Amino acid sequence: MDPSPHFPLTKDLVLIGGGHSHALVLRQWGMNPLPGARLTLINPGPTAPYSGMLPGFVAGHYERDALDIDLVKLARFAGARLVLGAATGIDTTQQLVHVADRPPIAYDALAIDVGITSDMPDLPGFADHAVPAKPLGQFAARWHSYRKGIAPAHVAVIGGGVAGAELIMAMAFDLRRRNRLARATLIDSARALTAIGAAAAQRLRNQLTTLGITLIEEATISSIETDHIRLSDGREILSDFTTGAAGARPYDWLAETGLALHDGYVAVSPCLQSSDRRVFATGDCAHLSFAPRPKAGVYAVRQSKVLFRNLRAFLTDDDLFAYKPQQDYLKLISLGSTSALAERFGVPISGPMMWRWKDHIDQTFMNQFSDLPMPSHAALPAEHTVDLPQEMRNGPVCGNVAAEIACDTVPAAPPPSSKRDSATPLSPAYAKTRSIAPVTQVTCTHHLHGVARDPVLTAQIAVIEALAKIQLTGASPHTATLMVILPRMSAPLQQRTLAEIRLTAQADLSNAGVTLEDTHVTVGTELTIGFTLIGEQTKDMPSQASHGARPGDLLVLTKPIGTGVLLAADLANVAKSTDVAQAYASMCRPLGPTIDLLRGATARTLVGHLGLARHLTDLCAMSRCGALLDLPKIPYLSGAQSLSARRARDRAYIHNAAHVPHLAMQEPLLCDPQTAGGLLAALPPMHSAQILETLTAAGERAAVIGEITEPPHDPRPRVRAKPI
Repeated sequence: MDPSPHFPLTKDLVLIGGGHSHALVLRQWGMNPLPGARLTLINPGPTAPYSGMLPGFVAGHYERDALDIDLVKLARFAGARLVLGAATGIDTTQQLVHVADRPPIAYDALAIDVGITSDMPDLPGFADHAVPAKPLGQFAARWHSYRKGIAPAHVAVIGGGVAGAELIMAMAFDLRRRNRLARATLIDSARALTAIGAAAAQRLRNQLTTLGITLIEEATISSIETDHIRLSDGREILSDFTTGAAGARPYDWLAETGLALHDGYVAVSPCLQSSDRRVFATGDCAHLSFAPRPKAGVYAVRQSKVLFRNLRAFLTDDDLFAYKPQQDYLKLISLGSTSALAERFGVPISGPMMWRWKDHIDQTFMNQFSDLPMPSHAALPAEHTVDLPQEMRNGPVCGNVAAEIACDTVPAAPPPSSKRDSATPLSPAYAKTRSIAPVTQVTCTHHLHGVARDPVLTAQIAVIEALAKIQLTGASPHTATLMVILPRMSAPLQQRTLAEIRLTAQADLSNAGVTLEDTHVTVGTELTIGFTLIGEQTKDMPSQASHGARPGDLLVLTKPIGTGVLLAADLANVAKSTDVAQAYASMCRPLGPTIDLLRGATARTLVGHLGLARHLTDLCAMSRCGALLDLPKIPYLSGAQSLSARRARDRAYIHNAAHVPHLAMQEPLLCDPQTAGGLLAALPPMHSAQILETLTAAGERAAVIGEITEPPHDPRPRVRAKPI
C-alpha cells in the first residue's frame, strides 16, 4: 500500500537485510505507512529464507518454495524500493550505505538485520568439497539434487549444536525413507548439544541413535575431501555430502562501520539503537548489551514491533520505546520425522503433537507474508466521464509504453530497393538523421517511467534502451543529455535521488563511449528518466550493407519475452519474487554487444512495446516477405506463461493484440509489450549457427524461433505460426 502521492517525501529510511525483524517491519509499514518517509530495503536476493522450516524441507515435509519470504511482493506492499545487492559498508559520517556495483544509498535512519555468516569455508577443502547450510538457496539446490540419487549415501554435518542435530536428523530420515542411508555423522569440536538442558539433550542423543547417526565429539577436522572427512587423529569419516552448521560469526564489514561492537556484533541499547543514534540493529547481527541473549530467531521476531515503533518515532522526533527480552523461550526442535522436541526452563516434551505445534507456528509465521491485503483502489466519484470505469479496468501500463500506445508512431523503414541507403541493416527508424557532409548526424530521444521504484534500476534500463535505439541505426553515439522528472520530495532527497541517477547514467554511458553533457530536472507525479543521444554515421564506417530479409533467412531472438506480463503482475502483487528479479536481470543486459554481433543480419529490430508479433510483422512488411514462427522454440521469462494464462497483462496487450488477432489467439505473449527486450534478426543460414553459439556463450538466452518465407498472396504482411 503506497503512501499517498499527495505528500512529498522528506526522509530516507533504509533497511539492510531481509531478516525476520525487517520482514515484519515491512508488513507493518504496508498496513500503516508514514507519510513523508521513503522506505528502501537492501538485500542480496529477492527472497529471504525462514531457517525454522529448513529441517522440514530436508526431511521432505515441505516444498522448497515454502521456506522463502517473498521480498519483492513484501516491498511492493510496503511501498518500498527493493535494492537487490549486498551491503558492503556503512559511512556513518556521510550517512551512506555502500552496495556493490551501484552508487551509495543515503539514509536519515538506518536499520541492520543481516544475520550472521559462517567460518566453515575456511576449513581446508570445505569450499571445494562441501556446502554450507547458508545461504539456504545454494544448500537447498545441492540437497535436492543429492537426495534424488540412487547410490548409497554417506552424509555428515559439522557442528553439534541444535541446528546441526536438526539437520543431520532430517537428512538421515529422508535417506532412510529412500533406502539409501549408508552412514550419517554429526561432528563437533567440543561437547555437543550444550545450549539446551541436560534432559532435552539426552532425548536428542537418543533420537540420533534411533536414526542410526554417529555422534563424534571433541574432534578436530584436518581436511575435507570429496568422499570423506579427515580428522586430526587420523580417522577418516565417509561422507559424499558434507555440510556445516557451525562457526557462526558476524559479517566482517561491520567492523569497518565505526559502530560500537561486541565480539564483532553491533552493540545496541534497550531502544535497539547502536552507538550512532541514527542506526538500529536487530536479529543475530545485534548484541543486546543491556541483556545478553543467545542467537535465536524468536528474539528477532519480538524485536520487530519495537523496531517498527522506534523507526517511526525517530523520524517523527518522538520518544523511543524499550525492548524487554524474555528470560527464556520455547525451543521446538525437529526430530527428523513428523515429531518434535519442545523445551523451556529445562523441561522437555516430545512427540507428534509437538511437531504439529511447531508446524502450526511456522506456517502461521510464513502465511502473514503471503496473505497480504490487496491495495485498495480509490472509489469512483458519483459523477465521472462515461468511459472512465472501463479505462480503470484496463489494467496498468508499464515502462515506456504509456505515451507510445496512443501515438504508435514507430515508422517503418522504406521498402528495399536498389536506391536504398546501404549503411545499415534494414530496421525501423528509431532515430532522426541529418546529413552534414562528410557525416550523418543521428539524434535519438527515449524516456522510461514506471518500471521500478529504484531510480538506479530505472536509469540502467533507460540507458540500455536509448543506446540500443541509436546503435541500431549504425551510428556511434558520443554525447547525451539526461532528463529527469522527480516525484515531489524535499531538496535533500532530490539531491540524493539525482546523484544516484547521474552516477549510474555516467558510468553506463561512459562504458559505451558516450559523454553525459547536461541534465534537466523537473517535478511531476512519478519518476521518469529520459535521454537524448547524439551520434554520427561516417562514410568510412564498416559497411553493414543489406537489402532486407530474404526467404530462407532464420529468425533469431536474443532475449526471452514476458517483461510486460511480469511487470503488470508485480504491480498487482501476484508475481513470484524470483521471476520478477530474473525479468529485471534480463532487462539490464546491455544490447550493444548483441547489436555488434548481428552486423551480418539482413534485417533486425528491437522488440519493444509493440510486442514480438507486431515487430515481426513490421519487419516482414519492410522486407516484402512472410515469416513462419516455431512457437515451442520461443524463449520465455520464468513465470510469464503461467501469469499470461491468468490474464495478468499490461494494458498495451489489448492494443497490440488488436493488430494481430490471429497470433494473439495462438499465443498471447506474442503481443506482450517488452521493456528492454531483445533483438529480432533475420540471418542467412550460413551465419546463424556461429552467431547463435557466440550469443549463448555470452550468456544470452538466444534462440532460432522461425524463418523468413516467400511473400504471402495476401498483400498484407502475415506471420503464420506452427501449432504448439
